[in-house]
Amino acid sequence: MDAAFGHWAQEFTDAQDLGPDAVDWLLELNRGGPSHRETFFGMVRERFALDDPVEDLWAAYRSHMPHLVRCRPEVMAGIAELRASGRRVGIITNGAADNQLGKLRQTGLADAVDGCAVSGLEGVRKPDRALFEIAAQRCGVSLADGGWMVGDRLSADIAGGRGAGLRTVWIGTDLDHQGQADHVVGDVIGAIEILRTAKAPA
Repeated sequence: MDAAFGHWAQEFTDAQDLGPDAVDWLLELNRGGPSHRETFFGMVRERFALDDPVEDLWAAYRSHMPHLVRCRPEVMAGIAELRASGRRVGIITNGAADNQLGKLRQTGLADAVDGCAVSGLEGVRKPDRALFEIAAQRCGVSLADGGWMVGDRLSADIAGGRGAGLRTVWIGTDLDHQGQADHVVGDVIGAIEILRTAKAPA
């Protein structure tokens, strides 16, 4: 997803003629800023004094992003290997239904996992335990069985996973926050390696 956002940021910067530092600012805001895109685009609009309403900026982003997203073959292979070993794999994501479902379909992830829970469809967002429960049910398991949450957002993914009784893997590099997750990796492949060696379900 980071690569897709980078492509979008460059295209957006060029189209709006925002200047040479805009891409770096957008990337930094995406890494550490608000998780809700309406708030995100409110900050973008204010920063660059854009005339377009926040709703229009957000709608344009939602319609275009699914076409930019790709899933690396080694990630898809890793997911297939986890499932072949008896593990259930689900996706829990915050965001508008059209944007998130578009990404899942474009990448093939919708068909590569056991179940998905999208906040825009379910009316509840991470870190609320209820979204994790929906995903678990779609995967045919219970949160009581334990499991793992992998994500790059400490507040939504890691705190949410812990609140749901799951072990956690954070994809991040900030040393000040490493203690909040059970494991810290720099890439999703590292997370798959941890899950591959974890105890398989009975």
